[in-house]
Amino acid sequence: MIETVSCGGVVVHKGKVLALYKDFKGRREYKYVGWVLPKGTVEYGESNEMTAIREVKEESGVDAEIVEYIGSTQYTFQGKEDLVSKTVHWYLMRAQSFYSKPQREEHFMDSGYYKFHEAYHLMKFSDEKYILKKGYQMYLDLRKDNMWDQKRKEIKMNCW
Repeated sequence: MIETVSCGGVVVHKGKVLALYKDFKGRREYKYVGWVLPKGTVEYGESNEMTAIREVKEESGVDAEIVEYIGSTQYTFQGKEDLVSKTVHWYLMRAQSFYSKPQREEHFMDSGYYKFHEAYHLMKFSDEKYILKKGYQMYLDLRKDNMWDQKRKEIKMNCW
């Protein structure tokens, strides 16, 4: 079994959540079509926080900053050569505008900001629905305490 680590974000701007639509129809046995949160694999020399920021930027064109750590999810899938066990670390992130541009090279065909209930129902995977719900509640709690605009997470620059 191959073990991998990815990082991503629940990106919020003015109460709306960033979602990406991926449409990949590769080999006959592999299809990946649906709405997801931005995430990707940790590269050598990156911290989890750096990966989350980079992946959000690459997949959506969005410049976002980390506010808080949400938690992690785990799942397995059949890779090309072996079973893959993936852990994804998720961060609550803040964007400064509604701008987004999906990364076509990675088969993202659409992106945008949606009201929470819209984004929740769009999500393809139950683990991402769970993280979205948890992250959005964190956002609401920070807003209620007038902390949303002040709070920033300290970013570790290197973990290797």
